[in-house]
Amino acid sequence: MKIDVLGDSAYCYTNNRDIDPGRESIVFLHGAGMDHTVWTMFARHFARHGRNVIAVDMPAHGRSGGEPKTTIEDMADWIVALLDAFGIEKAALAGHSLGSLVTLDCAARHPQRVRAIALVGSIAPMPVSDAILDASAANDHAAFDMLTEYGYSKRHLYGGNSNPGMWMVGSTLRLFERSRPGVLHNDMNACNIYTAGLERSAQIQCPVLMVLGKQDRLTPVRGTAALQEALPNPQVVVLDGSGHTLMSEAPNALLDALRQVF
Repeated sequence: MKIDVLGDSAYCYTNNRDIDPGRESIVFLHGAGMDHTVWTMFARHFARHGRNVIAVDMPAHGRSGGEPKTTIEDMADWIVALLDAFGIEKAALAGHSLGSLVTLDCAARHPQRVRAIALVGSIAPMPVSDAILDASAANDHAAFDMLTEYGYSKRHLYGGNSNPGMWMVGSTLRLFERSRPGVLHNDMNACNIYTAGLERSAQIQCPVLMVLGKQDRLTPVRGTAALQEALPNPQVVVLDGSGHTLMSEAPNALLDALRQVF
């Protein structure tokens, strides 16, 4: 489905269903350089259980038009504009990596619009290495390679997903490769310069779920202590055997966690 948001076309996966503002809604937010497809399995499940599901392509990502938003705050405000476009008063938000920062910021600054959040593969602050920033700024394929390699646990770099048809490492690499030039660097830089995460966390009023990968090398569990402490009574689930790309590495366990709050 395509919908106009602030004058540009935005693509949203809704499981081929019309959005009913009277139903509970869930918005799924992808990570840097990604698109809505990373959330397809989860969106389908909740759609089949009576929820509105909106797995969105952020501006300039996937099938959405417009220019990329350059800050986490601008992305969070865009999500509110998306809810307005659908006539949705309040929604749950699930965000992965970059999307988790957008989710966090939106819930903190627009509490009346968010009923619950899930932060998947999240950390705050979320610094990005100079190697990745420099490579992505140059549109160097090395940025895709580094993020793909470090985005998976070492075990899953060799494949072997228990869910048939899920091509983990190759799928992630292809998503990066089809992103528009400059978009990955924009997203990485937005993560790198966002310093308000812990302050925003303390302002959140809704239920919070954190889902972390025990073998995550990009947002390691040991680095999330400050975020966990700043959030109001977060429910924290750590998935053994998963790295940063939890939607592919541990889809069933992640879905079980999301069902507890959504």
